[in-house]
Amino acid sequence: MEPVLWATRYRKKRVEPVELREHFQKIRSFGQKIVSLNGSFDLLHAGHLQILFEAKQQGDVLVVALNTDASIQSYKSPKRPIVPLEFRLQMVAALEFVDFVTWFDETDPREVLCKIHPDVHVNGADWGKECIEAETVRAMQAQLHIVSIVPGLSTSQLIQKIQTRADVSP
Repeated sequence: MEPVLWATRYRKKRVEPVELREHFQKIRSFGQKIVSLNGSFDLLHAGHLQILFEAKQQGDVLVVALNTDASIQSYKSPKRPIVPLEFRLQMVAALEFVDFVTWFDETDPREVLCKIHPDVHVNGADWGKECIEAETVRAMQAQLHIVSIVPGLSTSQLIQKIQTRADVSP
């Protein structure tokens, strides 16, 4: 028997953006509570694990929507992301508490949230209850759940630490 490559196997959790509406309507028809979370998830770290784990506790099915590389470049930096979308999708899909992964090209998640139509949308405290998608979440009559951030753990902070340590010669 030939081994199955992870790059092929993770696709069971991958939902193409054009299939989102139909895919999650079907899940909802089975009475499943859908939870969404979005972000770049560049340089996956323990802070990401905390928000992903807590997001899963809010319902039955967790879908994580990742910003595309172009999206991240337009709102963060032309030098980001560090990890390309395909590999970020694979890393997030590898987590047992993530049920589905998808992606979006926009700089904010409102359009993708309208396709998923979650029962609960999760966001980090750094964005707060009045985040850009808050009005969209309320209009869908969904809940907005805010997760406290883990101090000192952000991709930007990790990049800064790496750069600082790289500049110091042994």
